[in-house]
Amino acid sequence: MDRRALLLKSLKRQYPEEVPVSVGILPAAWMKYRDALSAIVKAHPGVACHDPQGEYDKVGGTYVEGKHLDAWGCEWSNIHTGMEAQVTGHPYARREDIWKLKAPETDENLPHGFMFLRLTYLRGYEEAMLDFAEEPPELNHMISIVRDYNVGQMKKRVAKIPAGEERIIYVGDDLGAQKSLPISPAKWRKYLKPCFAAIFAPAREAGHHIYLHTDGHILEIIPDLIEVGVEVINPQFRANGLDGLRKVCFGKVCVDLDLDRQMFPFCRPQDIRDQVREAVEKLGSPEGGLWLKGEIGPDVPLANVEAIFEAMDEARTAFSNARRQA
Repeated sequence: MDRRALLLKSLKRQYPEEVPVSVGILPAAWMKYRDALSAIVKAHPGVACHDPQGEYDKVGGTYVEGKHLDAWGCEWSNIHTGMEAQVTGHPYARREDIWKLKAPETDENLPHGFMFLRLTYLRGYEEAMLDFAEEPPELNHMISIVRDYNVGQMKKRVAKIPAGEERIIYVGDDLGAQKSLPISPAKWRKYLKPCFAAIFAPAREAGHHIYLHTDGHILEIIPDLIEVGVEVINPQFRANGLDGLRKVCFGKVCVDLDLDRQMFPFCRPQDIRDQVREAVEKLGSPEGGLWLKGEIGPDVPLANVEAIFEAMDEARTAFSNARRQA
């Protein structure tokens, strides 16, 4: 079975042949470990992972050291090639300038941070938080422009899918802080929930499935995300906890669990194996609905990298016997 079919089978809870697992490796980690890292990836072909095939230093976009300007006029700064940049230049830092805001004439194709984070990129994080606190008319104006642009981008993405194909549409927007939402759930529902509903609608109406990556603590709004059409949620282990995720997700939405990447640089290999097993026990089921994802940066020791791949390989077949009986 190809991977797309496996993922669709899992999100629909149709007893997939295995638990879908994947590992993302930052360019900086490839640049540091090179062939040693590639050997680990090759030893675990059942774990989905991009291997640059020896081109370890081939890095592009905002992963390159320096300044980068995006389609909205936000400036990204990178001080370390191989790691992601951060937005440091906010073109609408003054509230009165929001009335001059215009959507790009070029396509950004729903990059990471397409809605909530885009507001913070345009204004600056503190200014955006003041906007949500004070609720000036400029906030609705800015939201409507960003929302409408994103709806158009989703329509264009859907239009490119061949007729009759069923796809998973991958999008990402970090909605949580480390221990809570950055704005109240009530204000999230008032201002942002309608935006996500509108943006996801073209894909849903065409019979496709929404995958949403979102960092931070998001437990309070996961039911809302399900309501607006999210069928696969990619939450962080540490910020939400397995018990919290089981309570709001199990049997309701497919979870692509982002394992505790903050732990990877400092823990023992056994700690990683224990975490993966606990995740499978609390969120897994023979019928599907659980994926597992790990992210590796240059600060993760190779011994822990190997433990991540070994644990993922073990998790893939966690329900093999039960599936055969089903």
